[in-house]
Amino acid sequence: MDGKEFIAGLVAEMESLFSRLGEREALEAESEGQVEVRTLLRLALKSELEASELAGLWMPTTPEIDVKLLLAEQCGDEMKHYALICGRLAELGEDLGSFEPLAEGYSPLYQYLRGLRSTVERIAAGPFAREAIAKVRNAQFIELCETAGDTPTARLYREVIQPEEVKHHELARAILERICDTAELQELATAATRNTLAIADELRTLAEKTTGMHAIPVS
Repeated sequence: MDGKEFIAGLVAEMESLFSRLGEREALEAESEGQVEVRTLLRLALKSELEASELAGLWMPTTPEIDVKLLLAEQCGDEMKHYALICGRLAELGEDLGSFEPLAEGYSPLYQYLRGLRSTVERIAAGPFAREAIAKVRNAQFIELCETAGDTPTARLYREVIQPEEVKHHELARAILERICDTAELQELATAATRNTLAIADELRTLAEKTTGMHAIPVS
């Protein structure tokens, strides 16, 4: 099959998985049940930082210019999100003076992603699959904020953070549609996407519930 047909199949597979999530299940898995705006914003800082660092880490060893452009844009956007979230936490009265998002180390998903070597794997796992997960998580978070009456945080995510995460995903999708033109590359993209979905904290409980599969161990 051609690249567009192949990627459409991967998108459908992800959407089928996401459709089985409960109303706040991504947030509950990510925060270990502490579904509260400030807690989730603090967790988001780690996620944004890891995403930015990964994009920056991959740039020097990624030869394709259009992919470098995507990674550069994502690197900058994620750090912008980091600063905006810090600002919102300060408005909520949070003191981040001694807060270190990476105090407990990098996430298992980060450890998996940083080990990927080929462009197709990096794009499939990173801006394609990871940002697809972010889109679902952010939608749940926006709904939570609106229900809690936190309009400023909901607006920040709805008007700034979510559109940019979606853009990263869409740019990655277009690249994969173009480069996934052989069975070998399609196998690499499929494995990278599925591994990302299996490892991601936001989908951990769903994966265990629906398939009995626990998160892939990552060193």
